[in-house]
Amino acid sequence: MEQMDQLQLVVAEVQAARQQVSSVRAQVQELEGTIAAVKAQPEGMALHRQMGGVLIQVADREALITELGQNLESMKVHLERFTEREQQLIQTYEELKKSLQGAQ
Repeated sequence: MEQMDQLQLVVAEVQAARQQVSSVRAQVQELEGTIAAVKAQPEGMALHRQMGGVLIQVADREALITELGQNLESMKVHLERFTEREQQLIQTYEELKKSLQGAQ
């Protein structure tokens, strides 16, 4: 019965990993959209950024784009790690499943 408990634990971890991958993927898409919107904004129009509960006018567009780009790259690295972890967990699940089927 120990293998069955381990299988259930791995299933829960796979589900958690999938949620993390989904969440980070959504954040990546949001940042990509934000960067595109900032770049598309005409030079003469003001940009604002939320800080806490307040909107602050952005004085340096290029610095904002650079910061958003750095955040995007960081999120992509996290996404890659979470995706790799998800694949490892799925592989572990498959191995446990085969082991349980063989034991029956």
